[in-house]
Formats: sequence, structure tokens, C-alpha cells
Amino acid sequence: MNLETILRQNSAAFASMFRPALNSRNTIHMDLTAANHEWSGLGEAQLDAAIQKKIDDAGAVAAVGGYLEKRNMYQHTELFEHDQARCIHIGVDVFMPAGIAVYAPLDGEVHSFANRQVDGDYGPVIILRHQLGDMVFHSLYGHLAQSSLADLSAGKKVVAGEKIAVIGSRPVNGNWPPHLHFQIIRDMQGYQGDYPGVVRPAELEFFKQNCPDPWALIVK
Repeated sequence: MNLETILRQNSAAFASMFRPALNSRNTIHMDLTAANHEWSGLGEAQLDAAIQKKIDDAGAVAAVGGYLEKRNMYQHTELFEHDQARCIHIGVDVFMPAGIAVYAPLDGEVHSFANRQVDGDYGPVIILRHQLGDMVFHSLYGHLAQSSLADLSAGKKVVAGEKIAVIGSRPVNGNWPPHLHFQIIRDMQGYQGDYPGVVRPAELEFFKQNCPDPWALIVK
């Protein structure tokens, strides 16, 4: 049985990652694909305000999307300027205001963490290790506030429903509009405090298997 199937089968048991819990009624879809020109030409402050206005106008609490999206928004950043081929997003982005708390969806322990202060990177990021039956996997939380890293240590236990982080703001969060990048990872491949969240099209088949769609943990 693959990891995506296991996650779907256990989704009812996962704790909500946000308060209130996200569902189809209080979220809207966020499209950041290269084909969507809704955000073209906006400066940083304008983009942040436009995203929040879209959420508010819909009477929602979050905008969610991004798994396997092909995007062209990375190439202008320091992190991606020398790797223009990376354009497929393999996590899910949850756009909410900075300062919103994030809660662990299931029991686990801290695998690793880092403060990745390069433009376009994760900023503060936390990776947890989990086990469901015989299946070991990881969850990654990127673009956090720096305070999220306080008092962390590798191996620290985390229980489902425990507050683990806070969504960060520019520029500390990697200089992105406030949001959580959430990703499931089967094999960390030796990474510590980091794992690719945007990959090359040629690598996509591997990453689709190693990083299945985490939607079931986010939106109930």
C-alpha cells in the first residue's frame, strides 16, 4: 500500500492543522500557475494585499492550492536564479495572515529544522517524522515565523493537535506572501532542515511518489 492511500484511509483521525479547521466551505482555490495572469505585474505589498482581498471577498479564511502546479514565479529569486528548470510545486500552499498558528496533524517527532534565509527559500522550516503502522514518513512546514524554531531539538516529541509553528511574514519567511508550504515526504534522501519543494519536470515521476498530495491532512 502506498503512502497516499494510507493518508486517505487515516484522514478522519488527523487533527486539524488550523483553527478553525479548514474545509470546502471556508477555503478557496489558489491558482499560481504560469497560465494565470491574475497576479502579474504586482509588487510585493500589492500581491500580499490582493491575495488577502481575494480571501476576504469570498468570505473564506484561507486560499489553498499548488500541488503539482507549474509556476514561473521562482526564477526571479536568489534561490532559483541558477536553476531555471525547477518549476513544478510539489507541496500545498495555505495562504493565511502572518501570525496564524499551525498545529500538528498527527503524533511525531522533530526530524530537523533550519532558518533558510535566502530569497525564495523556506525561511524558518520544520520537518517532523511520523509513523502509521509500518509506514514512516515526514511532514514539512515552510515559510514560518522565526519564533517557531524556539526550543526545538531533533527527536523532540510532538502530539497531534499541538501548536508547532506560526505562519511568517516577509522578509523572514523567504520573502513570500504569508502562507504555509506543507509537504509530505516519504524518503528524506539524507536532507536535514530542507527538502526540495519545487522540482524539474524531468524529476516529477519520482517526486510524485515520494511526495504525495497532502490535501487530506489540510482540508477536511
